[in-house]
Amino acid sequence: MSSAAQLTKLLQLASPALPVGAYSYSQGLEAAVEAKIIFDAVSAQRWIEDVLVFSVMRMEAPVLLRLCVAWRANDLEAVKRWNELFLASRETAELRAETAQMGYSLKRLTRELCLSEIPLTEVAFPTAYAHAVVQWNIDAQSALVAYLWSWLENQVVAALKAVPLGQTDGQKILLALGAQLESLAAEAAAMNDDDLGNFAPGLALLSSTHETQYSRLFRS
Repeated sequence: MSSAAQLTKLLQLASPALPVGAYSYSQGLEAAVEAKIIFDAVSAQRWIEDVLVFSVMRMEAPVLLRLCVAWRANDLEAVKRWNELFLASRETAELRAETAQMGYSLKRLTRELCLSEIPLTEVAFPTAYAHAVVQWNIDAQSALVAYLWSWLENQVVAALKAVPLGQTDGQKILLALGAQLESLAAEAAAMNDDDLGNFAPGLALLSSTHETQYSRLFRS
């Protein structure tokens, strides 16, 4: 596959048009707005950056890279192990339901796109994403940067709706945090298994309060 063909496949995977329901989740951001932790562009950027650095980069990103290695080696036992670990790392019912729902949707979509079947009953989103990356022969490190960008873009869109923020504020956040993604992906790639962690108690607490929030825009 040419580099241009790989790029188009990668853009397809990272696109907000990918029908996996990512737009319907805020991952606790909406609850942070309700708690007045997020109230303007500066506080929104700080929240998103903290979740990116202390949660996504330290757990989701390195697990995604390990899943790419496992799928490429056709090591189903390793795929199952990392899939189960990631599901177990979700600290609230909403966060777990989110990755399982998105994983289910991507698994069904890739089947419709004539990729091989994912032989797992419950599939985390990174597991299904890594499967598509390997099936389309996309470089894993580039795929991780795109994955982080997709997550970042979704968080910014959630902030635009929930705070609310202006479009220019959103673009400034994307520009500032997008510049960090390559180095964060490199840091995730250098992590040993024992370094993985998902310690973000503020995110977990706010995600759990969202479950009983009176008025909501998002499913989490």
